Amino acid sequence: MKFSIVTISFNQAEFLERAMRSVLTQTGVDVEYIVVDPGSTDGSREIIERYRDQLAHVVFEKDDGPADGLNKGFARATGDWYGYINSDDWYFLGGLAAAAQAAERQSDVGALVGHGAIVDVRDDIIRASYSKRFSLAAASMGSAFALQQATFYRADVFRAIGGFNAANCTCWDGEILIDIAQAGYKVARYDAKVGAFRIHGQSITGSGRLNDRYRDDQNRLFRKIRGRPMTAWDRQVLSRLYRLGSNLTDPGRSWRIASERLSRA
Repeated sequence: MKFSIVTISFNQAEFLERAMRSVLTQTGVDVEYIVVDPGSTDGSREIIERYRDQLAHVVFEKDDGPADGLNKGFARATGDWYGYINSDDWYFLGGLAAAAQAAERQSDVGALVGHGAIVDVRDDIIRASYSKRFSLAAASMGSAFALQQATFYRADVFRAIGGFNAANCTCWDGEILIDIAQAGYKVARYDAKVGAFRIHGQSITGSGRLNDRYRDDQNRLFRKIRGRPMTAWDRQVLSRLYRLGSNLTDPGRSWRIASERLSRA
């Protein structure tokens, strides 16, 4: 079993080498590594060149955003399972081997989602991050959180649905799980901590610069799943009920989050 991993890099030289080394130092799994850079000018391309002999492919060409860049990378992939790590995130040592074990146990699913951690600019762990059980109903309400840094897609399923929606610049990782589920494949959760999601001032999440676009995408995905526009009732009441329900119906996740918070207090 081979894993194809893509990193899309754009002007994040401060973090890029950490991300790349976290892939290149994985053991116990066959990894094909592809790096995509649409035009960094901060020294990122020089870092990539230093590791070129360890990379399956390097893609230096313009794209129409992160999702499009990822599609360009995966177009060159030959693995059985696909995953990606952003240039400011990283994999835990042994993370990909744990994901491969899950893929062997659940080879019939379309995607796998695991767990990890939220970290700061110094790599210090802020808190653990646990993916929720996936369902289309929960996804329509924004209550199907899946940690992207621990998410992997079966290669033939990824190709069958056409990859990421290149027009989505805020939550393409969430939309592809919706597409996979709507195509009739299961999105399954596995119990392993695989990757670290870094929050910092320049990231999409940390900066909040695309909040308006994100709301537009969430409204679009609601319609995509439910076939109607989102109403004020959905937004103000039903979404809260779904969040509460996900905690009540997944007590193991809730307990782990609470116990880790107490241990770090």
